[in-house]
Amino acid sequence: MGLSNLKSKFMTRNDCYTARRKITPKGIMVHSTATPGVMAADWFSRWNKSYKAGEINRQVCVHAFIDDKEVWQYLPWNHRGWHAGGDANNTHIGFEICEPGGFSYSGGSTMVDYDVKKNEAYFRAAWKNAVELCVYLCKIYNLTEKDILSHAEGNKKGIASNHSDVGHWFPKHGENMDSFRAAVKKVLDMKDSPNVKEDFNAGDIVEIKAPATRYYPGGPIIPTWVKGTYHLITQTEFNGKSVVKGGKACVLLGKKISKENGDDSPGIMTWVDKDFLSIISKGAEAEPEPKGDQKYYKVQVGAFSKKENAEALMARLKQAGFDAYMKYD
Repeated sequence: MGLSNLKSKFMTRNDCYTARRKITPKGIMVHSTATPGVMAADWFSRWNKSYKAGEINRQVCVHAFIDDKEVWQYLPWNHRGWHAGGDANNTHIGFEICEPGGFSYSGGSTMVDYDVKKNEAYFRAAWKNAVELCVYLCKIYNLTEKDILSHAEGNKKGIASNHSDVGHWFPKHGENMDSFRAAVKKVLDMKDSPNVKEDFNAGDIVEIKAPATRYYPGGPIIPTWVKGTYHLITQTEFNGKSVVKGGKACVLLGKKISKENGDDSPGIMTWVDKDFLSIISKGAEAEPEPKGDQKYYKVQVGAFSKKENAEALMARLKQAGFDAYMKYD
């Protein structure tokens, strides 16, 4: 299961991102922005700033923002966010649902001149996107609807600061966190609901798991530097078929993505066992997968009259992290 409207652009300037602290997600916390009319894509320019450098007056960052049209992921799911104001930062993925415009706030969480009828269509579309994101994350991290709570519920449990979201907004449309969890459960319980753990697509950003030592069983040893960066999946098939190496289904990793600033650069261009990969984000831009009748440019790095010289070069290529083969003509 993928999210067709999920887009990724990491807030690499935000101190939360540069802290590079990781979590093992144990739950999901639902927030709403309390900033009428500011949509998901708008928050990148607002929060991709450094508190340490005096560019922003808050130490804050969530994993994603949702509106009625799209989902923007701004932190890797396994990065520790600054969204709860409490211990939930160490355990929960947090996302904000953007609120529509045309009203204001008074006395903290009181919505003034909020037109329920006018905003019903927006609310339902944003609600649907939030449910789908929760289903997606539950499937990745083996969670259930019981692991989802709001910021306000987190405060009652002593793991989040004193905020009222989303209890000040959902009831206006006849909903609450119980009905939200029920909506998530309904999708999770569908028999044809796919398992996203193995759903790797071209354009996904991934990380090679720490225990992995070779790209695939019997394949080249993974150099240390390869584990120090993220990678962009370039292909999941070749000539319309899955690629199997060492008895394991593989995907092709192309560009490397810096963990420090999100910049991309030429990568390993090597097939890697899918079981050795963790998804960092879905849906980044990627080159389209080649079709079966497409012609390819091939690069030859050496030609030798002696087999041992060819074997020596191939060994160096594999040591450097490249997949290589030898052909005798």
